[in-house]
Amino acid sequence: MALAAYDPRPQAQAPALEFLDRIADDLSKGPLNLPCFPDIVPRVRAAIADPRSTQDDLVRIAGTEPRLAARLIQTANSAVFNPSGKPLTNLRQAVTRLGHHLVQSVTMVFAIQQMKAETSLRPVAKSLSTLWEKSIAVASICQVLANQLKVPPDKVFLTGLLHGIGHFYIMVRAADPLDGFDYSRIPAELLTDRHPVMGRVVLEKWRFEPVVCEAIGRQNELERTSKRAADITDVVIASVVLAESLLDCNCDLTRCGGVTAFARLGLGPKELTATLKHTEYRLGSLRETLGC
Repeated sequence: MALAAYDPRPQAQAPALEFLDRIADDLSKGPLNLPCFPDIVPRVRAAIADPRSTQDDLVRIAGTEPRLAARLIQTANSAVFNPSGKPLTNLRQAVTRLGHHLVQSVTMVFAIQQMKAETSLRPVAKSLSTLWEKSIAVASICQVLANQLKVPPDKVFLTGLLHGIGHFYIMVRAADPLDGFDYSRIPAELLTDRHPVMGRVVLEKWRFEPVVCEAIGRQNELERTSKRAADITDVVIASVVLAESLLDCNCDLTRCGGVTAFARLGLGPKELTATLKHTEYRLGSLRETLGC
């Protein structure tokens, strides 16, 4: 999938645009280049995407990283993802209880936590933490709003968690000491404009379902209309806006005006306020569960 260039090119933004064009071209034409990124994420994803893989294969791959295995068991036993309270003690049971979408979510959280300790990523450490904080909030809201759709909430949670993967790709490439760029010189509006399409291509390379890739790629389409019923894309659009309201605007719903996803999901001011309050209450336990 070709990545369209941003235009026009103000002179002050030219270096940042050239960098974004270059890494977008790399992403479109070549293998995925994510320096320092733990290979456990694509390995787990490849096992899930391969129809020939079995549960044993997934357990074996996750088991090669003992800290990930421990995190999966801990998550499967948590009150957030195990409301029944029935305990389990081994990785196979954890993988079965969580299911593929939550296994991928926990693996991504684990990978990000590992990367926070990377020396080469120190220049973007603060931005990485901010992005990850938003990703957790978006995922949590997605899971709540999934009740408006006939789709598995765990699948929508994973999609929300991955909403910023294109932004993450830009961040990691910028921190590359060999061919990077000063991340602080990339204007926020360019990041907002570019990261969804890059995220879509990253997920396509990891062989995610088309519906998930589409939701990530179209997350900025605040006035999106469709003759189809509300879908995951609507949930992601709505969740990103609500997460920004929660984290940046003290739950102010002003920016929600004109976002068609809310109407498509049947959400008015009362429902949006309740969703934000529920998310605010839930975030602490969710962060503790996921270890972030």
